[in-house]
Amino acid sequence: MHVPRYSVWGIPGLPEVAAGDDLVALIIDAVTAQAVDDPEAALRNGDILVVTSKIVSKAEGQQFPASQREQMIAQETVRVVAERVHPGGVTQIVETRHGLIMAAAGIDTSNVPEGVALRLPVDPDASAQALCDGLQARLGLRLGIIITDTLGRPWRVGQTDVAIGAAGVVVTDDMRGGVDANGRPLQVTITVLADELAGAADLVKGKVSGIPVAVVRGLARLVTDKPTPGARSLVRSVDEDMFRFGSAEAYRLGYDAALAELRDGDHILPKRVKQQQD
Repeated sequence: MHVPRYSVWGIPGLPEVAAGDDLVALIIDAVTAQAVDDPEAALRNGDILVVTSKIVSKAEGQQFPASQREQMIAQETVRVVAERVHPGGVTQIVETRHGLIMAAAGIDTSNVPEGVALRLPVDPDASAQALCDGLQARLGLRLGIIITDTLGRPWRVGQTDVAIGAAGVVVTDDMRGGVDANGRPLQVTITVLADELAGAADLVKGKVSGIPVAVVRGLARLVTDKPTPGARSLVRSVDEDMFRFGSAEAYRLGYDAALAELRDGDHILPKRVKQQQD
Protein backbone atom coordinates (compact mmCIF):
# COMPACT_ATOMS: atom_id res chain seq x y z
CA MET A 1 0.00 0.00 0.00
CA HIS A 2 1.34 3.41 -0.99
CA VAL A 3 1.53 5.79 1.98
CA PRO A 4 1.68 9.48 0.93
CA ARG A 5 4.57 11.38 2.49
CA TYR A 6 6.86 14.29 1.85
CA SER A 7 9.83 15.91 3.58
CA VAL A 8 10.88 19.51 4.13
CA TRP A 9 14.24 20.97 5.18
CA GLY A 10 15.93 24.33 5.22
CA ILE A 11 19.04 25.34 3.28
CA PRO A 12 21.47 27.10 5.64
CA GLY A 13 24.54 29.06 4.66
CA LEU A 14 23.15 31.72 2.34
CA PRO A 15 25.01 35.01 2.89
CA GLU A 16 23.37 38.38 3.40
CA VAL A 17 21.84 39.24 0.02
CA ALA A 18 22.52 42.61 -1.61
CA ALA A 19 21.14 44.38 -4.67
CA GLY A 20 22.37 42.75 -7.86
CA ASP A 21 23.34 39.42 -6.29
CA ASP A 22 22.81 36.26 -8.34
CA LEU A 23 20.27 34.33 -6.25
CA VAL A 24 20.56 31.27 -8.48
CA ALA A 25 24.29 31.03 -7.80
CA LEU A 26 23.86 31.71 -4.07
CA ILE A 27 21.25 28.96 -3.72
CA ILE A 28 23.31 26.44 -5.71
CA ASP A 29 26.41 27.20 -3.59
CA ALA A 30 24.44 26.73 -0.36
CA VAL A 31 22.87 23.47 -1.56
CA THR A 32 26.25 22.15 -2.72
CA ALA A 33 27.84 22.94 0.65
CA GLN A 34 24.98 21.28 2.53
CA ALA A 35 25.21 18.15 0.38
CA VAL A 36 28.86 17.60 1.38
CA ASP A 37 27.76 16.51 4.85
CA ASP A 38 24.27 15.37 3.83
CA PRO A 39 24.21 13.84 0.32
CA GLU A 40 20.42 13.46 0.55
CA ALA A 41 20.16 17.26 0.52
CA ALA A 42 21.40 17.48 -3.09
CA LEU A 43 18.55 18.66 -5.30
CA ARG A 44 16.64 16.12 -7.39
CA ASN A 45 14.05 16.15 -10.14
CA GLY A 46 10.67 17.11 -8.72
CA ASP A 47 11.97 19.10 -5.75
CA ILE A 48 10.19 22.35 -4.90
CA LEU A 49 12.19 25.29 -3.54
CA VAL A 50 10.31 27.67 -1.28
CA VAL A 51 12.02 31.07 -1.14
CA THR A 52 11.32 33.95 1.25
CA SER A 53 10.40 37.06 -0.73
CA LYS A 54 12.77 39.17 1.35
CA ILE A 55 15.92 37.84 -0.30
CA VAL A 56 14.30 38.24 -3.71
CA SER A 57 13.48 41.88 -2.91
CA LYS A 58 17.02 42.48 -1.67
CA ALA A 59 18.56 41.01 -4.82
CA GLU A 60 16.21 43.09 -6.98
CA GLY A 61 17.11 46.32 -5.19
CA GLN A 62 13.81 47.01 -3.46
CA GLN A 63 15.47 48.63 -0.45
CA PHE A 64 14.74 52.28 0.45
CA PRO A 65 15.27 54.58 3.46
CA ALA A 66 12.97 53.70 6.35
CA SER A 67 12.14 57.41 6.66
CA GLN A 68 10.17 57.05 3.40
CA ARG A 69 8.08 54.14 4.70
CA GLU A 70 4.73 55.95 4.79
CA GLN A 71 5.30 57.36 1.31
CA MET A 72 6.14 53.92 -0.05
CA ILE A 73 3.08 52.36 1.60
CA ALA A 74 0.94 54.94 -0.18
CA GLN A 75 2.64 54.20 -3.51
CA GLU A 76 2.14 50.44 -3.14
CA THR A 77 -1.51 50.78 -2.06
CA VAL A 78 -4.40 50.38 -4.49
CA ARG A 79 -7.08 50.84 -1.83
CA VAL A 80 -7.37 50.94 1.93
CA VAL A 81 -9.42 47.97 3.10
CA ALA A 82 -9.49 48.81 6.80
CA GLU A 83 -7.61 50.89 9.33
CA ARG A 84 -7.52 51.04 13.09
CA VAL A 85 -6.04 53.62 15.45
CA HIS A 86 -4.03 52.24 18.38
CA PRO A 87 -1.60 53.75 20.92
CA GLY A 88 1.33 53.13 18.59
CA GLY A 89 -0.26 54.81 15.58
CA VAL A 90 -2.56 53.61 12.79
CA THR A 91 -2.56 50.11 11.30
CA GLN A 92 -3.75 49.94 7.71
CA ILE A 93 -4.84 46.80 5.89
CA VAL A 94 -4.55 47.55 2.19
CA GLU A 95 -4.72 46.00 -1.24
CA THR A 96 -1.34 46.17 -2.94
CA ARG A 97 -0.75 46.51 -6.66
CA HIS A 98 -0.06 42.76 -6.59
CA GLY A 99 -3.68 42.19 -5.48
CA LEU A 100 -2.58 41.07 -2.00
CA ILE A 101 -4.54 42.15 1.08
CA MET A 102 -2.03 42.80 3.84
CA ALA A 103 -0.84 45.20 6.52
CA ALA A 104 1.26 48.19 5.44
CA ALA A 105 1.37 46.99 1.80
CA GLY A 106 4.01 44.44 2.73
CA ILE A 107 6.59 47.13 3.53
CA ASP A 108 8.95 45.54 6.06
CA THR A 109 11.78 46.71 8.33
CA SER A 110 12.67 43.35 9.88
CA ASN A 111 15.82 41.45 8.90
CA VAL A 112 17.22 44.50 7.13
CA PRO A 113 19.93 46.97 8.24
CA GLU A 114 18.96 49.82 10.58
CA GLY A 115 17.33 52.70 8.72
CA VAL A 116 16.33 50.52 5.75
CA ALA A 117 12.89 49.26 4.68
CA LEU A 118 12.01 46.72 2.02
CA ARG A 119 9.09 46.37 -0.35
CA LEU A 120 7.86 43.27 -2.13
CA PRO A 121 9.25 42.21 -5.52
CA VAL A 122 7.72 44.14 -8.40
CA ASP A 123 6.39 40.97 -10.04
CA PRO A 124 6.76 37.92 -7.76
CA ASP A 125 5.58 35.47 -10.43
CA ALA A 126 8.20 36.78 -12.86
CA SER A 127 10.83 36.55 -10.12
CA ALA A 128 9.81 32.95 -9.45
CA GLN A 129 10.02 32.13 -13.15
CA ALA A 130 13.50 33.65 -13.41
CA LEU A 131 14.69 31.58 -10.44
CA CYS A 132 13.09 28.45 -11.86
CA ASP A 133 14.62 28.95 -15.30
CA GLY A 134 18.05 29.73 -13.87
CA LEU A 135 18.19 26.77 -11.50
CA GLN A 136 16.89 24.31 -14.09
CA ALA A 137 19.35 25.53 -16.70
CA ARG A 138 22.39 25.26 -14.41
CA LEU A 139 21.42 22.01 -12.66
CA GLY A 140 19.63 20.19 -15.48
CA LEU A 141 16.74 19.37 -13.13
CA ARG A 142 12.97 19.84 -13.22
CA LEU A 143 12.15 22.03 -10.24
CA GLY A 144 9.31 24.15 -8.88
CA ILE A 145 9.62 27.54 -7.17
CA ILE A 146 7.36 29.19 -4.60
CA ILE A 147 8.08 32.74 -3.35
CA THR A 148 6.46 33.51 0.00
CA ASP A 149 5.57 36.37 2.27
CA THR A 150 3.99 36.55 5.72
CA LEU A 151 0.51 37.93 6.31
CA GLY A 152 -2.48 37.63 8.60
CA ARG A 153 -5.89 36.22 7.70
CA PRO A 154 -9.38 37.52 8.59
CA TRP A 155 -10.77 36.02 11.80
CA ARG A 156 -7.55 34.14 12.56
CA VAL A 157 -4.91 35.01 15.16
CA GLY A 158 -1.32 35.56 14.06
CA GLN A 159 0.38 35.27 10.70
CA THR A 160 1.46 32.56 8.30
CA ASP A 161 3.47 32.37 5.10
CA VAL A 162 1.57 32.30 1.81
CA ALA A 163 2.63 32.10 -1.83
CA ILE A 164 2.97 35.42 -3.63
CA GLY A 165 4.93 34.05 -6.59
CA ALA A 166 5.12 30.64 -8.27
CA ALA A 167 6.66 28.96 -11.30
CA GLY A 168 6.95 25.37 -12.48
CA VAL A 169 4.46 24.16 -9.91
CA VAL A 170 0.69 23.62 -9.79
CA VAL A 171 -0.74 26.19 -7.36
CA THR A 172 -4.25 24.74 -6.83
CA ASP A 173 -6.09 21.43 -6.89
CA ASP A 174 -9.60 22.13 -8.16
CA MET A 175 -11.81 19.33 -6.88
CA ARG A 176 -15.09 20.80 -8.06
CA GLY A 177 -17.07 18.27 -10.06
CA GLY A 178 -15.52 15.33 -8.26
CA VAL A 179 -16.85 13.40 -5.28
CA ASP A 180 -15.69 12.93 -1.70
CA ALA A 181 -14.84 9.63 0.00
CA ASN A 182 -18.55 8.98 0.51
CA GLY A 183 -19.48 9.71 -3.09
CA ARG A 184 -20.98 13.13 -2.40
CA PRO A 185 -20.36 15.76 -5.09
CA LEU A 186 -17.77 18.44 -4.40
CA GLN A 187 -19.00 21.87 -5.47
CA VAL A 188 -16.67 24.47 -3.93
CA THR A 189 -13.45 22.71 -2.84
CA ILE A 190 -10.27 24.19 -4.30
CA THR A 191 -7.15 23.25 -2.35
CA VAL A 192 -4.56 26.04 -2.43
CA LEU A 193 -1.44 23.90 -2.79
CA ALA A 194 0.96 26.84 -3.08
CA ASP A 195 -0.09 28.29 0.28
CA GLU A 196 0.12 24.87 1.93
CA LEU A 197 3.67 24.51 0.61
CA ALA A 198 4.50 28.00 1.88
CA GLY A 199 3.23 27.20 5.37
CA ALA A 200 5.02 23.85 5.52
CA ALA A 201 8.33 25.41 4.47
CA ASP A 202 8.02 28.22 7.01
CA LEU A 203 8.21 25.64 9.79
CA VAL A 204 11.84 24.98 8.88
CA LYS A 205 12.72 28.51 7.69
CA GLY A 206 11.21 30.68 10.41
CA LYS A 207 11.65 34.41 10.96
CA VAL A 208 14.83 34.45 13.06
CA SER A 209 16.79 31.41 11.89
CA GLY A 210 18.52 33.07 8.95
CA ILE A 211 17.32 30.30 6.63
CA PRO A 212 15.39 31.93 3.75
CA VAL A 213 15.10 28.88 1.45
CA ALA A 214 13.60 25.44 2.03
CA VAL A 215 13.24 22.31 -0.09
CA VAL A 216 10.07 20.23 -0.30
CA ARG A 217 10.58 16.68 -1.59
CA GLY A 218 8.02 14.00 -2.31
CA LEU A 219 5.49 16.10 -4.22
CA ALA A 220 6.95 15.82 -7.71
CA ARG A 221 3.42 15.36 -9.05
CA LEU A 222 2.96 19.11 -8.49
CA VAL A 223 6.03 20.07 -10.55
CA THR A 224 5.41 20.59 -14.24
CA ASP A 225 7.10 21.83 -17.40
CA LYS A 226 3.78 23.09 -18.75
CA PRO A 227 2.78 26.76 -18.39
CA THR A 228 0.74 27.13 -15.21
CA PRO A 229 -0.99 30.06 -13.51
CA GLY A 230 1.24 31.85 -11.03
CA ALA A 231 0.37 32.94 -7.53
CA ARG A 232 -1.41 36.02 -8.88
CA SER A 233 -4.19 33.64 -9.94
CA LEU A 234 -4.90 32.98 -6.25
CA VAL A 235 -6.18 36.54 -5.71
CA ARG A 236 -9.95 36.56 -5.38
CA SER A 237 -11.67 38.86 -7.88
CA VAL A 238 -13.61 41.91 -6.72
CA ASP A 239 -16.90 40.35 -7.84
CA GLU A 240 -16.26 37.32 -5.62
CA ASP A 241 -15.06 39.30 -2.59
CA MET A 242 -17.79 39.18 0.06
CA PHE A 243 -15.71 41.17 2.56
CA ARG A 244 -14.20 43.91 0.44
CA PHE A 245 -13.93 46.45 3.28
CA GLY A 246 -13.61 46.54 7.05
CA SER A 247 -16.81 47.14 9.02
CA ALA A 248 -16.11 50.80 9.78
CA GLU A 249 -15.16 51.51 6.16
CA ALA A 250 -18.24 49.71 4.83
CA TYR A 251 -20.49 51.66 7.21
CA ARG A 252 -18.94 54.97 6.18
CA LEU A 253 -19.27 54.16 2.48
CA GLY A 254 -22.90 53.13 2.93
CA TYR A 255 -23.70 56.27 4.90
CA ASP A 256 -22.03 58.52 2.32
CA ALA A 257 -23.84 56.73 -0.52
CA ALA A 258 -27.20 57.17 1.20
CA LEU A 259 -26.59 60.89 1.68
CA ALA A 260 -25.51 61.27 -1.94
CA GLU A 261 -28.67 59.50 -3.12
CA LEU A 262 -30.83 61.83 -1.07
CA ARG A 263 -29.02 64.90 -2.34
CA ASP A 264 -29.07 63.86 -6.00
CA GLY A 265 -32.66 62.60 -6.09
CA ASP A 266 -36.00 64.29 -5.65
CA HIS A 267 -35.98 63.33 -1.96
CA ILE A 268 -35.97 65.84 0.86
CA LEU A 269 -33.35 65.16 3.50
CA PRO A 270 -34.95 64.01 6.76
CA LYS A 271 -34.91 66.63 9.46
CA ARG A 272 -32.57 64.51 11.65
CA VAL A 273 -29.99 64.18 8.87
CA LYS A 274 -30.13 67.94 8.23
CA GLN A 275 -29.55 68.62 11.90
CA GLN A 276 -26.57 66.25 11.95
CA GLN A 277 -25.05 68.00 8.93
CA ASP A 278 -25.55 71.40 10.49
